[in-house]
Amino acid sequence: MEINIFWFRRDLRLDDNVGFTNALKGTYPVLPVFIFDNEILTELTKDDARVTFIFESVQKMRKELQEHQSSIAVYFGKPIEIFRQLTSEYTLKNVITNRDYEPYAKQRDKEVKELLAKKDIGFYTYKDQVIFEKDEVVKDNGEPYVVYTPYMKKWKEKFDESKHLEKVSYRQWQNLIQNTRLPNVTLRDIGFERSKIKVPDFDISADLLASYKQHRNFPSEDATSRIGPHLRFGTVSIRELVTLALKATDKTYLNELIWREFFMQILWHFPKTTHNAFKEKYDRIQWRNNKEEFKAWKNGKTGYPMVDAGMRQLNDTGYMHNRVRMVVAGFLCKHLLIDWRWGEAYFAEKLLDYELASNVGNWQWAAGSGVDAAPYFRIFNPITQLKKFDKDNEYVKKWISELNASNYPQPIVDHKEARERALKVYKRAVSE
Repeated sequence: MEINIFWFRRDLRLDDNVGFTNALKGTYPVLPVFIFDNEILTELTKDDARVTFIFESVQKMRKELQEHQSSIAVYFGKPIEIFRQLTSEYTLKNVITNRDYEPYAKQRDKEVKELLAKKDIGFYTYKDQVIFEKDEVVKDNGEPYVVYTPYMKKWKEKFDESKHLEKVSYRQWQNLIQNTRLPNVTLRDIGFERSKIKVPDFDISADLLASYKQHRNFPSEDATSRIGPHLRFGTVSIRELVTLALKATDKTYLNELIWREFFMQILWHFPKTTHNAFKEKYDRIQWRNNKEEFKAWKNGKTGYPMVDAGMRQLNDTGYMHNRVRMVVAGFLCKHLLIDWRWGEAYFAEKLLDYELASNVGNWQWAAGSGVDAAPYFRIFNPITQLKKFDKDNEYVKKWISELNASNYPQPIVDHKEARERALKVYKRAVSE
């Protein structure tokens, strides 16, 4: 039997899924496939909460498909090897999937496409995880935007609700392979165990969106949507979120979604920024990279309550409030003069909503080395940030039980001295 494959990746939902919908509209029966990529998994701890979340999301889709006499074939291995196996087991006509823009994903897809082409099998991709991709929002001369505000204005100018928010739903289940006993794996099969950390449900209610701007900077308030992991792994569609954000009178939440696409197009245009400063002269900074201070930062023992509370929240839950992320990142780069890449890698290890483009973009912003970054002489004072955004210490008390006790550490660096040192080191690097 000749079939098409739909390959799920960062789009773990059956509804409003552009590639999956288009696959179901095709001529051939569709075999849904998901691959746990051991190239990625080998980098992770065995109780990684994101792997548990992905596993549970895939099994949920599998169960729903089985109600329609189909299923999803779940594999573990290198994608290229799995597709080699699939081409020997099935008569494949096409492989259909949604686009991914990260450097590793682009290389992986290139290799799979080349393998399939040798066997005369088509490889088709669709835009699904963003409203605008690649070079769809650029300056009039075709150059990419490297400052957010003009990008955001052009994004809104190009946006057409009737065109970009059309919900795609084509539930023609009879177009799926009729087989409920397709291959599957367990968490143990892929070398993992169920995590104690659970990805929380998201809240994008009208009430949250209405008060988002007013309350989003205060970490003691439960005023953010927690949408990050769901958007990262595609259990919710970007079209649904933009639809809801447009209904809100205030457009702050919409602007945050546009920030995500801004960083994605930056990564697509400038893939070197995953490892190199966007502003090249910032790679001349003489980082101190003190390992003991880095350890104190990671463990939330710097003696600065907002920094420590943020790191403890991250370590315990896989989440950190966005305002606190800015303070924590700025502290590492400016106060401790530790390379932003060290912080970026630690966030990649811990954050439930880790997404390469946004993580790199925001860390380079904090370090002053990225697109539209804060100028190097803007150095957050973690003490005044605490007074401004957690004046009653509600947030820090929640995460630092010994806050007012004698065993809470003294500050590992003096703010005024650290600021002067950072200004000196940065000035030397950027003026050479």
